[in-house]
Amino acid sequence: MTSRPSTLGELKACGWRSRSVREELRDNLSQRLAAGEPAFPGIIGYEDSVLPQLEAALLAEHSVLLLGLRGQAKSRLVRGLPSLLDDFIPAVDGSDIQDDPLDPIGAFAKRRIAEMGDMTPIRWVSRSERLIEKLATPDVSVADLIGDVDPIKAANRGLEFGDPEVIQFGLLPRANRGLFAIHELPDLAARIQVALLGILEEGEIQVRGFPIRMPLDVGLFFTANPEDYTNRGSIITPLRDRIESQILTHYPITRAEALAITDQESVRVEGAVKVVLPGWLRETIEQVGFEARQSDLVDQRSGVSARLSIALREAVMASAERRGLRQGLSSVVARSADLYGGRAAVSGKLELVYDGEREGLAAVTDHLLG
Repeated sequence: MTSRPSTLGELKACGWRSRSVREELRDNLSQRLAAGEPAFPGIIGYEDSVLPQLEAALLAEHSVLLLGLRGQAKSRLVRGLPSLLDDFIPAVDGSDIQDDPLDPIGAFAKRRIAEMGDMTPIRWVSRSERLIEKLATPDVSVADLIGDVDPIKAANRGLEFGDPEVIQFGLLPRANRGLFAIHELPDLAARIQVALLGILEEGEIQVRGFPIRMPLDVGLFFTANPEDYTNRGSIITPLRDRIESQILTHYPITRAEALAITDQESVRVEGAVKVVLPGWLRETIEQVGFEARQSDLVDQRSGVSARLSIALREAVMASAERRGLRQGLSSVVARSADLYGGRAAVSGKLELVYDGEREGLAAVTDHLLG
């Protein structure tokens, strides 16, 4: 669309057809799969396990829970979802909840359209604006997620507290016609998880006891660690039952997959000394992660993040660069001894069991590097 409509009348004249978020995800994913294009570029190691399940869930128009240990690309998968949305969608200008001009659900948008008709101004929302993420913490409140009554707005406009226009919307209604993701869902207090049930089941939100019928159009996605690992909370059974698809993630299965992930994610600015990292040392760095995931001294319920290998590679190259700078060299080849220059990159990524604590973090780190 070369010139996008700027009013409701122009939008109707151009023949625009609204779709739900889940329809957008389904239709755009279908086109990608039919064309043989990757649905989630940059995701490595999940081609035959996680991605087929996630693609099937999106085609089924499901809400999704990604369940796995830390460092398994759960957040990266969520952040790849907006690429499956349309480039732009129209919304009533001034609406906090991105109301569809052809089917508004908010009091503000309905009033504005009633007053201005086809002259109602609209704005175009890009897909990059249509993902809202929230890290679950015990202090998250219902007001944060759903909303609360704004007494200042009520006083300034002379409105009753029961009027829908005095509500200050929370994150979830503001994600209307987009995607909403909650990371580390078990950390969310049980009473807050209960507030999500109405959204999943009925599309209804309730603020301070006032039932407000708002059929929100939101794609819901959640990430979590397995319940047998996290001691901070759990997902309440009614909520888990209403999340249609639960998908288990995993660490790289082969060293080649782990190496490809580190190649993709490792970021290092070239300095005055050029550092050459031999292939055997690159593979050795990856093997440290595999050894840690098999060690009896490391808590396997906590997991060993893929970030360990990424940080270790960067630290090894930095150790080699430091040696080159001290010796006045223009280039240097990383050595096996440089692995020990990356101790800090390894020790910060490990959770130890009792026997590991008795050995000491430094000793366990040296053991893995050795």
